[in-house]
Amino acid sequence: MLQHFSLNKIICGVDEAGRGCIAGPVVAAAVILPTHFAHTFLNDSKLLSELQRKELRPIIEKNAIAFGVGIVDNYKIDEVNILQATYLAMHQAIENIQHKIDLLIIDGNRFKPYKNLSHQTIIKGDGKYIEIAAASVLAKTYRDEIMENMHTKFPIYQWQKNKGYPTVAHRAAIKEFGACAYHRHTFRLLKEEQLKLF
Repeated sequence: MLQHFSLNKIICGVDEAGRGCIAGPVVAAAVILPTHFAHTFLNDSKLLSELQRKELRPIIEKNAIAFGVGIVDNYKIDEVNILQATYLAMHQAIENIQHKIDLLIIDGNRFKPYKNLSHQTIIKGDGKYIEIAAASVLAKTYRDEIMENMHTKFPIYQWQKNKGYPTVAHRAAIKEFGACAYHRHTFRLLKEEQLKLF
């Protein structure tokens, strides 16, 4: 059962989606929830079905005191590396929150401090605290939407299904057709073969 991190501080949960992908952006979300907020099946977004995540997104957005989303594209990821790009996306998401924050709680064990805000990293925090779980749902649904839109330009990669993760089918398509402009070219797209580019 998820809990609120604190009932007497303004807590902002932060999480990201897409770090392990080989195509598309990394997306982060930051969420401040009222202390009375609860939902029956809100959990770590990876444990929810796509339908549940899509159902939760408008509920979170409507009930949140504030929320922000940050998006860093594959070009920037290739330029600065995925860890730095993740920090950038998280910082963008926090920047988009126009509300006082007492403490940032971030899923995982690494974070680059943002301005003078206090923060705490929490391993598997999206399965422990409702603020991070809500951020994980927003980050995942926003990113999925981006990948579904990108799929219409490059349907051969089946991004509507794999969302840019290195599935067998995704890698088979790269092997057959080459990589496109939305792939992360500093990542290992294929294990051996030389890539041809569009």
